Amino acid sequence: MSDLHADVKDILLTEDQIRDIIERLGKQITEDYKDKNLLLVSVLKGSVVFMADLMRAINLPCRIDFMSVSSYGSGTKTSGVVKIEKDLDLELEGYDLLIVEDILDSGLTLSYILELLSARNPKSIKICAFLDKPERRIAKDISADYIGAVVPDEFVVGYGLDYDEKYRNLPYLGVLKSEVYGG
Repeated sequence: MSDLHADVKDILLTEDQIRDIIERLGKQITEDYKDKNLLLVSVLKGSVVFMADLMRAINLPCRIDFMSVSSYGSGTKTSGVVKIEKDLDLELEGYDLLIVEDILDSGLTLSYILELLSARNPKSIKICAFLDKPERRIAKDISADYIGAVVPDEFVVGYGLDYDEKYRNLPYLGVLKSEVYGG
């Protein structure tokens, strides 16, 4: 049994810093969506921890739904191929959609999701990303409307983000040691 904390090289965001980010985003989203029909869409699995905290920081009625897509498999780089593993349960017409993502890096997955969901006629679509990694952007036209923090081009884990389905349960955001993933 390995110690997950021992595999982390550096801590980028502490639990307190994450809490401050959530509070800031929650207040801004509450203000921006006060007269709207808010639907939060969590892109599983990575955003589930962020989504749970974010929705509690939003002081408005809202609905939630989940979709699961994959483009990484067990590797560290995007495959460029997006596969829908679980689609939304709700019809989107009439909703102001806020896609909640754990990290925006290449933008390829979000580009695909935006195209797919736009065709379903929501009133509006915006993106809330816990993390933004602009150095890795391939889809240059994709950006988040709400960003928790900008992070360097490092392999980050914790607070929902994983490597090969591990480290999601770390309460902070850390940089994974390269020897763990062979980087």
